[in-house]
Amino acid sequence: MAAPNAPPPFSASTVEMVCRALGEAVRGHQIANLIAVLKVSEDASEARNTKWKRLFNAVAAAQNRQRDGRPLLRLVGEVMQPVRFESPDEFEAHRVAVSERLLLSGYRVREDGKVARVPRATTLSEAQQRADALRAELARRDVHSDVLHFCRAELVQQNYFHAVLEACKSVAEKLRDLSGAQGDGASLVDAACSLSSGPIVAFNALATEWERSEQTGLATLLKGVFGTFRNPTAHAPKVLWATSRRDALDMLTLASMLHRRLDAATVRKR
Repeated sequence: MAAPNAPPPFSASTVEMVCRALGEAVRGHQIANLIAVLKVSEDASEARNTKWKRLFNAVAAAQNRQRDGRPLLRLVGEVMQPVRFESPDEFEAHRVAVSERLLLSGYRVREDGKVARVPRATTLSEAQQRADALRAELARRDVHSDVLHFCRAELVQQNYFHAVLEACKSVAEKLRDLSGAQGDGASLVDAACSLSSGPIVAFNALATEWERSEQTGLATLLKGVFGTFRNPTAHAPKVLWATSRRDALDMLTLASMLHRRLDAATVRKR
């Protein structure tokens, strides 16, 4: 019997779409334990089915028994625990994929992996747009997790202006942490990365003219990012500094590259 305030059973097509997405997020040996969470028993023949089909059959059986939609939401919450995934980027890609399918029924997967109610999307295109389309594209580009972390709230709100600002802040903060240098913008880069300062943060061995040139080039790129994107957005009115979706994607991808180079850099004696 359905519990009070429980959601009604989901349609077979919705259960199938969600289970297909969940099947991509789990491994075969995990299916039996996930089905056990729903208190459904499997026939031996079920083991020959695909992952999504086994999940689908289990949810359908549990929904028929309970006469409500809780089994599907329980399964989503179980699969989408962030600890199950090897990286934040992997989790994010699956979170978006599952949310796209749930939005038509008025649910989405939050950033902590839990299922939340949201206004019901009326069309698939609307659902895809509302399912953090920008973040899905960033995940497809394999953007550094630090960029996604600093931009999380802004990207969910489709706020490109602040997403660009936070991405720049994240690069500067990592550079400060690595080098121990203070300041901001060009002065921070000079103190941490310029050849005349040591440098404290070295992007390579600095043994050849080419390597020293690369060091200078990356330092110049950091200055350009801070000067072009961070300084104007920090001081200009939002209406005067319109950041398009295309520019935001390019900037966040560039910030990702800088994060990776900083991760691989050598910190020399301060």
